[in-house]
Amino acid sequence: MSTNQQELARRLKARHIMMIALGGAIGAGMFKGSSTSISLAGPGVVFAYLLGGLILFFVMQGLAEMAVRRPQARTFRELIEPILGRFAGHVVGWMYWLDWVLVMAAETAASAMFLQYWFPNIPLWLLSLIVSIVITVINLFQVNVYGETEYWLAGIKIAVLILFILLGGTLLFTGYGVHPPAGFHNVTAQGGFFPHGIQGVAASMLIVMFSFGGTEMIGMTLGETEHPEQVIPRAARGVIARILLFYILPILVIVSLVPWNQLGTNESPFVTVFQAVGIPYVGSIMNFVMLTAVLSATNTGMYAASRMLYTQALEGQAPRIFARLSNRKVPVTALLASTSFLYIGVVIAFFAKGHTFDYLMVIPGYSVLTVWIFLAWAHIRSRKEGFEAKGYYVKGFPYTSWFALLSLIVILVGIIITSPVAGTLVSLLAYLLVLVSYWFTRRSRREKRDTLEKTFVP
Repeated sequence: MSTNQQELARRLKARHIMMIALGGAIGAGMFKGSSTSISLAGPGVVFAYLLGGLILFFVMQGLAEMAVRRPQARTFRELIEPILGRFAGHVVGWMYWLDWVLVMAAETAASAMFLQYWFPNIPLWLLSLIVSIVITVINLFQVNVYGETEYWLAGIKIAVLILFILLGGTLLFTGYGVHPPAGFHNVTAQGGFFPHGIQGVAASMLIVMFSFGGTEMIGMTLGETEHPEQVIPRAARGVIARILLFYILPILVIVSLVPWNQLGTNESPFVTVFQAVGIPYVGSIMNFVMLTAVLSATNTGMYAASRMLYTQALEGQAPRIFARLSNRKVPVTALLASTSFLYIGVVIAFFAKGHTFDYLMVIPGYSVLTVWIFLAWAHIRSRKEGFEAKGYYVKGFPYTSWFALLSLIVILVGIIITSPVAGTLVSLLAYLLVLVSYWFTRRSRREKRDTLEKTFVP
């Protein structure tokens, strides 16, 4: 092992950053969970995705500006702490780490379920174990190996979405089988564009915002990106445009081809459309796509969790051993500690019999919203007297960041009101544990300082 004085290697290229963010935001929720958001808002869900994308665009703009002003930052945690203080850095760091280790465990179990489609005689826990080992090995190599793996995993999802957009868009105007061209008749035929009114759009916003989770991964790559001052602003702008493109166009195609009230919530709307068109092997195709989606999320989670734990250790808010780097400049100790949650997922998969995803996905929704709120607030506080508007900077400041912050707070309140009480209590317990841990780390730092002062007093 090397000492913690070594820096992370800057081996991630612009194309890696773009695909990492896209891969984090376009997951299995897009291919399967979009049916729930459509059922809540009808065709008006397109507006919900536009609004959600606008909010996240303003957040990412602020992140990019702060990254340009602080090029030595390794993760977005080191953008937040100098502005909002150690407490904010501690909370963001640990909640984001907890977010991804839970997502990793859940997605690993989900990947085992998709693999069991082809290997029905192999138990879920064994398939989860195999996936866990493979993902761990990939992340032990140099960071560009992770970047390249994520690039191709995300590429498969995006290729399917492009194919779906082209195929579905063509069928809208040519028809299929005995069905005449649908055009955009179905968008307004079943109760109008907003069949459930503004309340339906508001209800869908909760799911829509969670769907965008992972966009902030741009801020986790700061310490390993080549020329971050150039790449990060470009990636922040480009990734939101692409996410909106790959969310809005497919959903617009879906609600145009098939009446929104005929889409079930238990089946992927993509499967419904493909089956209606008559494409063979739809089940196998979509199973493969969703498998790549959850593997991509697991791979991203491994990267995010290990880098955040590494940064926490450097800042003295986690044991110092997690700040050690391997000869490949990978925080291997932090990585292996975070990996342990994958194997906890294996154990849960053994007992939960396929319900692990539901059991674990309680805290991450609150965690990622917390990160976005802190990023927006940090950007508002980052502008000081004497700020020079040169290079990359947000031209709509402070209105854009205030709009994002207030919108996210409203969404957070909506989540608290509409979420099951048990899930909110579990999340509250996680926050309390993080707060208690901050008190212990603060006390430990004070005791070390007092010891040093006594040592050097003549």
